[in-house]
Amino acid sequence: MTKSNLSMTEADVSVRGVMVRMPSLHINDCEVTVSGRWLRQASIRDEEYIKGDPAVNPKCFIDFMKTTEFPADIFTFRQRSLDGVARHPFPMWWDNVAAISITSYDFWLSSLSQETRRNIRLSAKRGVTVKAVPFTDEFVRGIRDIYNETPVRQGRRFWHFGKDVETVKRDNSSYAERSEFIGAYVGTELAGFIKMVYVNGTASIMQILCKNVHQDKKCMNALIAKAVEICHSKNVSHLIYCKYIYHKKHHDALTEFKRRNGFQMIRVPRYYVPLSLRGRIAIRLRLQLPISELLPETLIKALLACRTFYYERKCAQK
Repeated sequence: MTKSNLSMTEADVSVRGVMVRMPSLHINDCEVTVSGRWLRQASIRDEEYIKGDPAVNPKCFIDFMKTTEFPADIFTFRQRSLDGVARHPFPMWWDNVAAISITSYDFWLSSLSQETRRNIRLSAKRGVTVKAVPFTDEFVRGIRDIYNETPVRQGRRFWHFGKDVETVKRDNSSYAERSEFIGAYVGTELAGFIKMVYVNGTASIMQILCKNVHQDKKCMNALIAKAVEICHSKNVSHLIYCKYIYHKKHHDALTEFKRRNGFQMIRVPRYYVPLSLRGRIAIRLRLQLPISELLPETLIKALLACRTFYYERKCAQK
């Protein structure tokens, strides 16, 4: 790695829907940003969507960050391979992803419960048309309408609510050359959509969203079915849908939806490399982990229920 491959600057990063200025380090084709105040963690921006394996040789990142004034205490990265084997000698914590191993569409369909197969058929019977669509201005306006249907989703403030067309277009233009959009239509109305990004022989769902008003039409099931069909036609090995388990919630609605639609949990290592004395102390005390990994599951459920109550009540008052 040469100095010509490296540059330090600042970057605008979206944090919970708000653009925040963060220190940024460009190493070859990757951008490393720093988050946190007391404990500053460096990570590869959009690491799950970058082609290749940016951290296949993490020593390059680590050596440079240690020999510069890059303000980070810990460098964290997730292993890209899905074989569940830890390949690096750094402190690690088991992360997880939700994935469907693509063999054939018929095999995936036969593995689902009778209820899920019925929901896919029901979607078509209730007039939903699902198809791959180009990223046009008309499609962007449809996404905008979905975003602006409600300010609260999944029990918390919806970060995309209230965005204008130009912002929606900019936000969804990332990785355009490797993206695929799937739309679910009720008549001419866009009722739901998926954005998939193709990465190293897999397809990763960056976003999937449907209008609540069409919930009875099972658009989500139809979108997943079309995504699996397209992945099989393009010889994609896995369809990945973010994490399988969040906040230790093994039985929440989102995890149950993924399970019923054929996703399985795959454990993947996430590494934490100390870059300073503070980083070493934090890792020893496990302070680098999200607070949801440190609190008991019962307390997490209670806190999330309080959050849902707060946002739903706040929304109802408007």
